[in-house]
Amino acid sequence: MTKIKDIPIHDRPIERLLHNGASALSLEELLAILIKTGTKESSAKMLASQILSRLKSVDDIHKLTLEDFVSIKGIGYTKAATLLAAIELSKRLQRGLETIKYVRVTNAEIVYTYYHSLLQTRSQEHFYCLYLDSQKKVLESKLLFLGTVNYSMVHPREVFLEAYSHHATSIICVHNHPSGDATPSRADIELTKRLIEIGKLMGIPIDDHIIIGRNTYYSFFEAGKME
Repeated sequence: MTKIKDIPIHDRPIERLLHNGASALSLEELLAILIKTGTKESSAKMLASQILSRLKSVDDIHKLTLEDFVSIKGIGYTKAATLLAAIELSKRLQRGLETIKYVRVTNAEIVYTYYHSLLQTRSQEHFYCLYLDSQKKVLESKLLFLGTVNYSMVHPREVFLEAYSHHATSIICVHNHPSGDATPSRADIELTKRLIEIGKLMGIPIDDHIIIGRNTYYSFFEAGKME
């Protein structure tokens, strides 16, 4: 086994980072720095290599869980916690917004910026509602349903009950398509029409329904489909 200390100084991850900058390091080297130390059987770089071998693509690193990390011999809970913290930090930095609460929503791009990084690795559909005040500022972001978005799963009473609870004057609905294709399905269209109709009756309009895809989004409002 090749240990970090056996690698020439100029080729060691930390030394390479100090001399060449973090951008010069491979993902394996970056992970090795976070792991810090290996075991008698595996160096930190070997452990990093084992992590990468479990990924289909680099983006899949965001899907790794605590259980995934500790299942690798040589990575305990402390090392796993460090890796998960680094991954979460990268997600939040990519998101651009730490929270959408109190943000004034003037266009769908703002909603997409926040929810894209939050939902891009989810394998299930997540249905959120943003509850807005009269100035279009977000009073609350609420996850209401998990699973396929359709009539049977999304109950309008829950959508509007939360609106009354937060004294909202309008609502924006948001959900993701794990497939990455943001094109609305027939169920998405029917659900949106139903919520719009009920919103008019309740006096709490639906401002938009935004579908989050892999690197794009669909806005019913921008598409002129909110009538």
